Amino acid sequence: MKHPSSRAFFAYWDRQRGAAPTPQRSEIEPGAVRELLGDIFVLSCDSSAGYPFRVAGTRLCALLGRDLKGESLTGLFAADSRQECEDILGVVAEEALPLVAGATTASGDGSIAHLELLLLPFAARAHTPLSMTGLLAPLGARIAGEFGELRLTAWRTLGRPSRRLRPRVLRKWEVARGLMVYEGLR
Repeated sequence: MKHPSSRAFFAYWDRQRGAAPTPQRSEIEPGAVRELLGDIFVLSCDSSAGYPFRVAGTRLCALLGRDLKGESLTGLFAADSRQECEDILGVVAEEALPLVAGATTASGDGSIAHLELLLLPFAARAHTPLSMTGLLAPLGARIAGEFGELRLTAWRTLGRPSRRLRPRVLRKWEVARGLMVYEGLR
């Protein structure tokens, strides 16, 4: 992650989940990330509606020049990036994996801006719609004017290190002269 806000929000989310794969939505306290709230959003995991914003921070709304509540996140992306955006949102929602992505956009005068998108899942709860949180922040200096459509440039999941495997007992067999077979037992 390149943006300090992304690193800070991910670190907080990671602390809140503890040993669980994802934290409960109620475990994320707005007061604990007060300085980041302007860039943070919450999405409804409704793929048919394009993952609409439930909540969007003030800096994020100012960055894109409008109130984003109810608007589709995938609708912010250009047609050539929209399917990939839907795919990565599906990974976060279905696989409960955090993800970071890079995006670019151009202003009316042709200036290019680079942004970082962080997507973090919440734990699924019975009788509650699935949702995720995240952060979208510009990298470098802000460009003036309204932004155009976003385009994905790269993305990667932020999985936990794989779980440790138990030590294995190996049985060694000499099948023929010079040929050894090792059988792994648990």
